[in-house]
Amino acid sequence: MSSSPHSRTIKRLLVANRGEIAVRILHAARELPEPVEIFALYTSDDQSHCDIGRPHHAIQIPTASSYLDISLLVNLVQKHSIDAVHPGYGFLSESAEFAHRMFAEAGAIVIGPGPENLARTGDKLQAKLLAQKCQVPVLEAMDQPTANVDEARAFAHRVGFPVMIKAVDGGGGRGIRLVHEDSELDSSIQRAIGESPSRSVFVEKAAVDGFHHVEIQVIGDGTGQVRHLWERDCSVQRRFQKVVECAPALMKDRELVAEIIDSALKMATEIRYRSLGTFEFLVNEQKGEFYFLEVNPRLQVEHTITESISGLDLVQMQLLLAQGATFEDLGLGAGVNSKTPPPNSFSIQVRLCAEDPSNNFALSIGKVTEFVVPSGNGIRVDTNVNTSNGSASVVGSNFDNLLAKIILTASNWDAVVRKAQRVLSDSRISGVKTNIDLLRGIVSHPDFVAGQVDTQWLGLKLDEVHQLGKRTANTLHSGETLRSVSQQSVSQAGLPTTNLLFRKGDAWSITLEPLENGTSQESARVAHHLRLSRVLRNDFPTSLAAEIEYTTPTSQIAIPYRMQLETTSTAASALVSSTHRRGDPQNPRHIVLPLSGKLIEILVSDGENVVENQVLAFVKQMKMELEVRSPRAGRVEWVHEMEDKEEDVAEGMLLVELDEPQEKHMRGKL
Repeated sequence: MSSSPHSRTIKRLLVANRGEIAVRILHAARELPEPVEIFALYTSDDQSHCDIGRPHHAIQIPTASSYLDISLLVNLVQKHSIDAVHPGYGFLSESAEFAHRMFAEAGAIVIGPGPENLARTGDKLQAKLLAQKCQVPVLEAMDQPTANVDEARAFAHRVGFPVMIKAVDGGGGRGIRLVHEDSELDSSIQRAIGESPSRSVFVEKAAVDGFHHVEIQVIGDGTGQVRHLWERDCSVQRRFQKVVECAPALMKDRELVAEIIDSALKMATEIRYRSLGTFEFLVNEQKGEFYFLEVNPRLQVEHTITESISGLDLVQMQLLLAQGATFEDLGLGAGVNSKTPPPNSFSIQVRLCAEDPSNNFALSIGKVTEFVVPSGNGIRVDTNVNTSNGSASVVGSNFDNLLAKIILTASNWDAVVRKAQRVLSDSRISGVKTNIDLLRGIVSHPDFVAGQVDTQWLGLKLDEVHQLGKRTANTLHSGETLRSVSQQSVSQAGLPTTNLLFRKGDAWSITLEPLENGTSQESARVAHHLRLSRVLRNDFPTSLAAEIEYTTPTSQIAIPYRMQLETTSTAASALVSSTHRRGDPQNPRHIVLPLSGKLIEILVSDGENVVENQVLAFVKQMKMELEVRSPRAGRVEWVHEMEDKEEDVAEGMLLVELDEPQEKHMRGKL
């Protein structure tokens, strides 16, 4: 066993992630020059990445949270004599503790920068101090993290609004709030704290109008040698979550870009950076200024477009560097550090997500029953969605809602935009709602076509862009229209499609009454009750297999059965558990859950008076906490009772029932 965490021969590799990034790593590992025995993880309700990535061994872990359980993962590595772990992105990819414990306790390396670099760059305040040491421009920020609203308010007043509230260990849009005025500070700080693993935030002066989000892809060998692989423009974003990325950047001032690249290399050299890292900046081309933002010390979601313009496999490079490969071995001579991007190569990545843009981007839970993206020259699709052989991938609330990354590459900007427009127009996804119309609108909008978008653009033009995308969808070729008509005919024939999700604990009470005349209805009425104890297969309505507890009409003892449903013509399409009440959006007394996710807290109780716009509950989607507010004032007459600390819920569930609106009482007295 090597005494150094920096390099070793990898014979057994664990991919400690799921979804499309697990597929990406599994494929790269299977193509390594020297064979590696590959292990993957999965949960009982999420294993499509194993079906597509095809590891040598697949290990089931208990729950979704197991991906974050360092002790469990260390034990697995010890048990299977694993040499290295690739964390992908998200989960534990930026955890210095994970990298340290994995080597100290199990003798395995975590593919990435190593615990020292993770500790220094994963913390946003530490990274800002590094930038200042290297004389790289930074936005003014608090020196120490805080959870004190008064301290945050004092700093905001001194530097002036707008300001950013940031979790020191946030990422992927989590733990970040843009605050324009004093009244927003309190709630913004509390929500950012709730999305921070360390519950620590700081306040920073915001740079918004006219700024691009530009990131530099850096790779280091751990000795102080670093290379860059050009830049990406990630300005098309909503609530600090990237939606569309481009490479190279949508800016004409290459001298300014070169200065940003030099700043990234200076910082990476200072800390002897190892493996892949992304150094991110806010850039105003008109003013000729830029500010360091943060370091992402891991593989990035948008690494694909750098691969497309460079012709390099970044994941394989990570794995080879971890085994002691040099830059020369990887073909990264000094010449690669030219600030001029590769000729005749432009790339766009769009993130296809299971969400409903027309309903505040609510998570869409269900089964992906159809997934068609065209193939062809310059088209790459990274996904874990698997609809082959009649199977279907399920979108739940435990994991990120990213369905696929669609990457388009062409010889110039105009050509790659046209390719993106065509591919998105020809794509079809069924079973869940997606943001594909929004993506169609983005790549068709004149501002995007002209390369004139900043970090505020999508937020300011969201409705306009979405409507443009829906108009584009309505003008698809006639073949799509004919296909839709054909599907409708099948549905009318009594074989409707549905994405109803059944879960353990769902229950039904069924009463059977004979219809013959002369039979005593009261005496002949028979009540049955069944409860799902385990869902074995959920391809409803085609088939359903489950273990149930069935209470007979003559006995109150639940008898276990296996239930097998082969065909059905039910029209059920609700995603809410049968044990939840469904609300009526037209009923002014009903406060209906506007989104799916995990219900983590209800803040009101029976008999309590609420005011208009009061926060009633918090729902978590992909680790982001979202507020559910009351549309009117009233007195709570009924509130949903949570059975667990965190409960899966779906859009349409009745959350709170208020008393009758005041105006109805007034009308009754007239």
